[in-house]
Amino acid sequence: MSTHKLPGYGATLRTAKRLTEQAVRLVNRSVPGSMPDVQVVLTNPRGMAELGAAADAELAGVLDKRTRARAERAALKLAREAAGRAIPRTDGTALVLVNVDQHPDEAEFAVTLVHELVHCMQFSRKDVVERIVRDTRDGFRIERQSRRQAREHQRLLELEEREAYGKEHLANQLVPGAVA
Repeated sequence: MSTHKLPGYGATLRTAKRLTEQAVRLVNRSVPGSMPDVQVVLTNPRGMAELGAAADAELAGVLDKRTRARAERAALKLAREAAGRAIPRTDGTALVLVNVDQHPDEAEFAVTLVHELVHCMQFSRKDVVERIVRDTRDGFRIERQSRRQAREHQRLLELEEREAYGKEHLANQLVPGAVA
């Protein structure tokens, strides 16, 4: 648990640490799969874009600075609206980025945290990380994937999102009344 480009968020970080420890145990019991080692980073939209683009580039094996800069610009557009993001890493761990600007209270933070931790659990399932790596490499134009593979990735991504949204009710056990 850490912050990135957020000076003066000590109380928020302490609350986030407490909720994260509880959420990891809760999601680990409630979702099939195994929880990888997770690094949770609280940040703002720019930091989210920066760290997300760097993690994606690492996952895809991109070293070119121009490609990384283009990815960061694209990620910044998404980061302004995103509450959080979970990214698998090549070493088997996961990175969870949380945009603090999207979370006015700890109830909303708990919902986002549970949602992203469900995605982390999904990374342990068969072929999920390989599929994400293939799609990321395609996004960086390193290695093209077939249309069939792209459609299959989108279909499975929608199923995974549906599952994560379906488990958000677990946040009520962290912060009563988090999900209405």
